[in-house]
Amino acid sequence: MSHYHYKFEVRWSDIDANRHLANSSYVEYCAQTRMAFMRSHKMGLKELSYWGIGPVILHERYSFFKEIYADQTVFVTAEISGMSEDASIYQFVHKFYLPDGTHCATAEATGVWIDTMLRKATTPPDDILEVLDEFKSENVKILTRADLKDLPFKPENIEPFHKHNTFTWKKKSDDKPAE
Repeated sequence: MSHYHYKFEVRWSDIDANRHLANSSYVEYCAQTRMAFMRSHKMGLKELSYWGIGPVILHERYSFFKEIYADQTVFVTAEISGMSEDASIYQFVHKFYLPDGTHCATAEATGVWIDTMLRKATTPPDDILEVLDEFKSENVKILTRADLKDLPFKPENIEPFHKHNTFTWKKKSDDKPAE
């Protein structure tokens, strides 16, 4: 198994009101690490466009162990922790480390490759399969469609909000302008 990591310098705009790395920054750091990983292995936007596919994250979850502060350096790893037999479903694990090796957080992102024209899950080309195989973790899990159905949240369609009279589209005639 090969190891990949991406280095970040935590900026002031990456922190929250508690003066540590904001939750939204963890999401952005993971996405940037995945895209940098893909770009460095000839799976960047140009190649994805040529193949007519794209990666889509369906579910992410995080565990936090130690705070990360502004002006610190943090390394985010990327490894393949799960994949379906045809590689249409994948799972990345990202670990956040300080330069001294302190493990600050772990994230898991589950996704699928989609055909960007059909908007349906698809098998990636062999070029991608080779890279994913190289970066599989030691205990890679074989994923199936059942794993996607077991994700913790399900769609719950409701009646459109405009049918609940929750929006006021027209000004009431008895409303008078403020003087």
